[in-house]
Amino acid sequence: MGNICRSPTAHGVFENMVKNAGHVADIETDSAGTHAFHVGEGPDRRSQQTAKGRGFDLSYIRARRVEVSDFDYFDYVLAMDADNLAILESMCPSQHRNKVSLFLDFAKDISEKEVPDPYYGGGKGFDRVFDLVEAASTGLLEHIKTHHLS
Repeated sequence: MGNICRSPTAHGVFENMVKNAGHVADIETDSAGTHAFHVGEGPDRRSQQTAKGRGFDLSYIRARRVEVSDFDYFDYVLAMDADNLAILESMCPSQHRNKVSLFLDFAKDISEKEVPDPYYGGGKGFDRVFDLVEAASTGLLEHIKTHHLS
């Protein structure tokens, strides 16, 4: 929603996986929120602490709001939960609807469909978000490599 917890975590994790796979020149990563609550701010300190504890740096990411032009520019526009998916679908031009889905659709062996918002919870929520994001990022990278980079 505000682009300070789940989305920047996914942004940082996926971008790092892309770098480690040697595809920085092939894949561009960004994150954005469906609301403008935190535009220009860095990720939530708890997201940054969790990421840092796992060897990732999120400090360079700044919150922004999704723009209609994002649907034209990006090949994938992924939501963390059904509420944000509905907002994205309502914004999305009809010719780009195939680009919009849930992020966890790419996670193998994960029964959840939504990444829970950890903002109002404790530290364990941020750990769970990170676990889910890692699984979805792995699946997304495999998908992109298979469908776009082969």
